[in-house]
Amino acid sequence: MRSSLLFIPVALLAALPLLSADSDPPKSELRVSYSAAASPDKAVAGMTLAARNFLASLDAEQKALTVFKMEDPERQNWRFVPIERKGITLQQLRPEQDHLAYALLGSAMSNDGFTEAVTIMSQEQILFEMENKSPKRNPENYHILIFGEPSETGSWGWRFEGHHFSCNVTIAGGKLVSMTPSFMGTNPGEVKEGPRKGLRVLKNEEEIARELVKSLTEEQKKEAILPGDAPADVLTAEKRKVESLGGAGLASSKLNEAQRQLLWSVIEEYIGRFRPDLAAPVAARLKASGWDKLLFAWAGSTEPGKGNYYRIQSPDFLFEYDNTQNNANHPHAVWRDFAGDFGEDILLKHRNAEHGK
Repeated sequence: MRSSLLFIPVALLAALPLLSADSDPPKSELRVSYSAAASPDKAVAGMTLAARNFLASLDAEQKALTVFKMEDPERQNWRFVPIERKGITLQQLRPEQDHLAYALLGSAMSNDGFTEAVTIMSQEQILFEMENKSPKRNPENYHILIFGEPSETGSWGWRFEGHHFSCNVTIAGGKLVSMTPSFMGTNPGEVKEGPRKGLRVLKNEEEIARELVKSLTEEQKKEAILPGDAPADVLTAEKRKVESLGGAGLASSKLNEAQRQLLWSVIEEYIGRFRPDLAAPVAARLKASGWDKLLFAWAGSTEPGKGNYYRIQSPDFLFEYDNTQNNANHPHAVWRDFAGDFGEDILLKHRNAEHGK
C-alpha cells in the first residue's frame, strides 16, 4: 500500500452558551459552538471550492470513476461494510490528489470529526495485520463520489465512504440540506495490543451514554432499559430510508438537569462530527421539535466490555449505537434523519419549484 500524507484542516471550536433547561438544551460545555451568527452558506462555498479543486486535478479516466448524475440511484447506495463500491479510491489517486480529497472531507467536518474519520480509516491497517494481510483490509480503500456539478447556487452532493465510515452531504439550491446518513464504526473498538494499544476512537459515544444509564433511578430504568439482549447491530442497518423505531424509552422530560446534560452530550458526539456552522441548524431543529420529546433507550449490559445498545430518538432524528460484535469490541454509531436523509424531501420540493417556473 502506498503511503500518503493527510491534509488536516483546522476548525476553531467554542462552547455552547448556557441555556434554560426547561425548553432549551441543558447547560453543558461542548466542543461545538451553535452560534446563531454561524453561516452554513460559507461552508457550502468552501465545499464547492474543495470539490472543484479536487475534480480539476483528475484526468478523464479518474473523473469517469468519480462523477455521477444527481439523480443516479448510487447517491443513496450507502454502505458501511467492506465491499466493492463505485467511486474513485484513495489508492487510485496520486499523492497530490490525496490532499485535495481530504480537503473536501475537511470542508464539512469539525476538527475532532475529521480526526476520528481518518483514524478509523487507519485502523484498516490494524485489521490487515490481524487478518494475515487480508486484501479486503486497506486503509486506502475509501471512495470519493461527487453527484451533479459543484455549485454555490445549484443542487449537488458528495460521499466519502469505506469500511466503518460514511459521510453523505447533499446541497439544494446552494443550501446544505443533509449530512446524513452519518456513520462511524471501529474494529477493534479498543486496540488491545501493539504500538497503538489503548486506542478507542468511539469511546465517548459509549462512555457518556453508559454514565447516563447508570445514573437513572430504578423507576427511570423501567422505561429506559429495553427487555432482552442488545441487538446484533444498529437496527436501521444500511437502509436508505428509516422511520421511527417506536415510542419505547425514557422521555427527556423525566430526566433531572444533570441527566439532561449527559443526554445532550451524547447527541453532541454525533452532530459534533461536523463543522459548527453545519451543526447549528441541527441543534435548532432539535430545539424546535421539543427537548422534552427526546427518547433514550438502552439494551444489554450496562457494564464495560459486555454487549450493549442504545438509541436517542427525536421527532426528526435518530442516534443509534451498538457494540456487541467481536466480544463487544466492535461498535457502530449512526445518525439518521427521518425526513431528510440524502435531502430527498427538500430536493423534491426544489425540483418541483424549478419545474413550476
